[in-house]
Amino acid sequence: MTRSEILRAAEMCVCGEREQDYGTPEQNFETIGLLWSVYLRAAHPELTEKMGVNGIDAKDVAAMMALLKIARIATGSSPDSFIDLAGYAACGGEIATE
Repeated sequence: MTRSEILRAAEMCVCGEREQDYGTPEQNFETIGLLWSVYLRAAHPELTEKMGVNGIDAKDVAAMMALLKIARIATGSSPDSFIDLAGYAACGGEIATE
């Protein structure tokens, strides 16, 4: 795939039907961050004093999902991982600059 094709595919993902299925990235990532925070506090009680219930915000989720894609790329890449990485970067950039 060319970079242009990867970016167009990422745009179709983040600006298309996924928002209808899952809500806006901001809403979805806030929910993910809340659930991750609650899980981490339950699994690691020592974090309770350091991390609020909503200690992982939407921008953090976008960055960590990008890291997940980078880990997948490191162990065997497919075009989908690069497309998703571009999509998470776009969503994170928009969230960070709102």
